[in-house]
Amino acid sequence: MSEHLYNKYVKNMTLEEKIAQLLQLAAPFYDEPGDDSEITGPMEELGIGNDTKRAAGSVLGIAGAEKMMAVQKEHLASNRLGIPLLFMADIVHGFKTIFPIPLAIGCSWNPELAELSAEIAAREAAVSGLHVTFAPMVDLVRDGRWGRVMESTGEDTYLNSVFAKAFVQGFQGDDLENDMTRVAACVKHFAAYGLAEGGRDYNTVDLSERQLREYYLPAYKAAVDAGVEMVMTSFNIVDGIPATGNRRLMRGLLRDEWGFDGVVISDWAAIKEMIAHGAAEDDKEAAFKAIYSGVDIDMMTTSYVKHLPELVKEGLVDEALIDEAVLRILKLKEKLGLFENPMRGADPELEKKIVYSDEHRQVSRKLAEKSSVLLKNEGVLPLQANQRVALIGPFADSGDILGWWSWQGSKETAVKLGASMQVLSASPDHVVIAEGSGIHTISESQKAEAIKAAADADVIVLAVGEASEMSGEGGSRSDIRLPQAQLELIRVMKELGKPLAVVLFNGRPLDLHGVYDVADAVLEAWFPGSEGGAALADLLYGKVNPSGRLSMSFPYSVGQIPVYYNAYNTGRPKPEEETDNRYISQYIDIPNEPLLPFGFGLSYTTFAYEGLSLSSEVMAADRPLEVKVTVTNTGNMAGTETVQLYIRDISGEVVRPVKELKDFRQVGLAPGESKEVVFRIEETQLRYHHSDLSFTSDPGRFTVYVGASSREVQKAGFRLA
Repeated sequence: MSEHLYNKYVKNMTLEEKIAQLLQLAAPFYDEPGDDSEITGPMEELGIGNDTKRAAGSVLGIAGAEKMMAVQKEHLASNRLGIPLLFMADIVHGFKTIFPIPLAIGCSWNPELAELSAEIAAREAAVSGLHVTFAPMVDLVRDGRWGRVMESTGEDTYLNSVFAKAFVQGFQGDDLENDMTRVAACVKHFAAYGLAEGGRDYNTVDLSERQLREYYLPAYKAAVDAGVEMVMTSFNIVDGIPATGNRRLMRGLLRDEWGFDGVVISDWAAIKEMIAHGAAEDDKEAAFKAIYSGVDIDMMTTSYVKHLPELVKEGLVDEALIDEAVLRILKLKEKLGLFENPMRGADPELEKKIVYSDEHRQVSRKLAEKSSVLLKNEGVLPLQANQRVALIGPFADSGDILGWWSWQGSKETAVKLGASMQVLSASPDHVVIAEGSGIHTISESQKAEAIKAAADADVIVLAVGEASEMSGEGGSRSDIRLPQAQLELIRVMKELGKPLAVVLFNGRPLDLHGVYDVADAVLEAWFPGSEGGAALADLLYGKVNPSGRLSMSFPYSVGQIPVYYNAYNTGRPKPEEETDNRYISQYIDIPNEPLLPFGFGLSYTTFAYEGLSLSSEVMAADRPLEVKVTVTNTGNMAGTETVQLYIRDISGEVVRPVKELKDFRQVGLAPGESKEVVFRIEETQLRYHHSDLSFTSDPGRFTVYVGASSREVQKAGFRLA
């Protein structure tokens, strides 16, 4: 392990200096650089002083080149061995230029554009003094009640893995040491945080190891294989043990099995939280379990600082474990070039030119266009420039379109929908704007204002949804419908008898009762980012043809949750045709199927699939299959179709899902144009985890499905010899 780093630093450090490298403190500790006399509130709360602050190894949440440089300079002036600080932050979907939330990016099915968004986020963060981003979040999610679904790219293992790799490559690039425009990525939350029971944040997770490996681990593994530098532990338990103190998970699987040799960091105060979990009697036991499990950095507690010295003295912790952790941290600092250039890419003058530049904002706009999903359209969209439009709703003129984890983003400068629509209409007077309601309240005066605005309109566009704080961390909801005030606004507008389109701003799949069944058109915008208003106006007026496809199913009712496309069939599946049979796997009051399935999305044009064929009816490990299908644009507008390939293993040693996404292609087609889309199926794509956890395939029959969504498919069959 990096002998030169050991000889130069670790060998010459006191035990206290080593342990201080394992401490991460938040920005408030550094609010008064150079002030030796004042112990700030957070320092008093944690019970540490300036000496510990100076010796800490990393900082969370400082941004701005000048501030970072001042803190680093002060730190180095008093750090005995001249070991620089690492500066980290949650740059989840953009730094100052905010991109759509990750769930929306997943709906783009465009990993190249996702990678570019991470590259731009890294560029802005690096010039502002940051070295590490706590992203990507690759947790698999099947429960829309969980607020952090907005951070994930959805419900599918394969699609999440594709995006995990893209984000890591975008953040880190190919030469982290010499490319000062990149930052180290930290994949989170390891592991299975997205399975929080009841959709309640920080809650219990309980699943078999086979399910963990089959569905929840692959996206983390994709990030590790892509060279991610850091891994963050999750808040939840895994097999009854908090992840932060789970030696089998962190050392056994992550380090020994997967070969990860980077830095592991706890989530905020997660080491100390082992006490509340019931996995540690006190701070001392929590520190022991975390270091023993391979957690290198303690984020925002003093568990390590206060208790590792005595644990070493008592012989309960081998100092070699601490040396390993320190070396991993120093290796990352070396890889980032911080020993030679502790200020790295921080540049106050360049920061002014790069951050929130027009070039970056245009990419945000493009990604917002690609991420929005047209859910319904009965001849209302696209709007015509000469139409009189009433734009009504709490998001008609709102800058709250960035979503959670837009730390440096500005709601004030976010491009709003109303102004953008007025630019594209024949005259600004053709778009009349009214609030109509608040997020949670509606008054008679607001109703009257909305009715007046709609009086002369040819079409009504309602901009409704969740406020950004209604999703994100700590944003779990049991009722995932729109707030009642907005449902009332929709009802009032529907009674006017005019064409009605709804634009949704939200951080999760919603129960759309009172929306989907009422509106003539529904456009899912998610939280679209800094240029969201401009992107949505382009979509509404047909300057851009919608191409987004859902990366997470929309439930018919919250009672179905968790609902996802790749479920098991059960021994008593519900047939497609109507039946009076009570004794099948079904609800007696709602459908089994989600309202809108994974992979679904409409366009202003139409596409036809024909000629699905396989190169052979039998495949073997050394004889892959080719799958071909011809896709034709049968409409009057150029568009992009996402052609999706699913496979079902008909009979496995362990039962297999009804469908599993294995590949996809995006094809752009002019009106009347056809293209042949070719997929290649290899035996490796048919493997899964068996009951003994071996990862192999079974000989036998398989079905191939190709189509526009997980529900709308053509099929063919083959055998694996």
